[in-house]
Amino acid sequence: MTITHLVTHSGGFHADELLSTVILARLYPDAALIRSRDADWITPGEGKIIYDVGRDFDAAAMIFDHHQRPNPLRDTGQPYSAFGLIWAHFGRDYLRAMDVPDADIETVLASFDAQFVLPVDLIDNGAVDASEAGPLFTGLTLPVLLETLKPVFDAREPGADDTAFAQALPVARAFVEASVRRKAAKLRAQEIVAQAIAQAGDARVLELPMGMPFRAGIEEAGADHLLFVIHPRDGGDWALTTIRTGDDTFDTRADLPAAWAGLTDAALEAASGVEGARFCHNGRFIAVARDRDAIVAMAARALHTAEADTAS
Repeated sequence: MTITHLVTHSGGFHADELLSTVILARLYPDAALIRSRDADWITPGEGKIIYDVGRDFDAAAMIFDHHQRPNPLRDTGQPYSAFGLIWAHFGRDYLRAMDVPDADIETVLASFDAQFVLPVDLIDNGAVDASEAGPLFTGLTLPVLLETLKPVFDAREPGADDTAFAQALPVARAFVEASVRRKAAKLRAQEIVAQAIAQAGDARVLELPMGMPFRAGIEEAGADHLLFVIHPRDGGDWALTTIRTGDDTFDTRADLPAAWAGLTDAALEAASGVEGARFCHNGRFIAVARDRDAIVAMAARALHTAEADTAS
């Protein structure tokens, strides 16, 4: 069936139909977007995908609403929003359109669903409140931020809601595409990290060919012996970084030496004993040197200090 129209409700918008439109508009770029509550539009028919309106969910009929009773639920019992329903049905095709390799599609599909789609579903259905992010961050969750792009209450000129929706769409698209690309890139990085670990053998400092996400690859390989990572940077200098112990912590397997914290240039050279040492963050999770020889020397000194601290 040729899709000619993407149909969602008119009026004020929420994150779920906005993000659904991001997915569908990439797959059906020639389809016209219709925002309406007119019965003729929101009734299933040839060439239409209807979402977040219509009081029915029937993927075969291309209608994806979640407001009816009983409402569609995940296997976990958690409620879908329109975005979750659209992602479950069209997500694989979307990832292929984003050039995600076939071998990685299921991994990226599940990761994006768990970390991006599900939170939108839960907030849209009132199953969780954005305030659970904490008082400082309530207004910074993605669904709340996207909804701030709606017209203010007294901006009631004709077409205001449709204009705001059109202006919000590229913003939403940027977040979706960035998340997908980063997840796909993370899988590419894991392959590079695995190869580097195999080449490094028992070394406790891992050298990578460039900066990249590395912790997942290190954990996947079970390389518990590694304490530090070094890699070149775009400006020509090199970095020495620590390895965090988890996503939600700044704890590391080993910190850089306390004597280096916050120092730069000559002061860091004196403290580290390495000519070419340029910078160490006050948090002791990254240091920079002018070239590979200098960063290798810094890594050796950091490793010696870490092992001495462990022994004591």
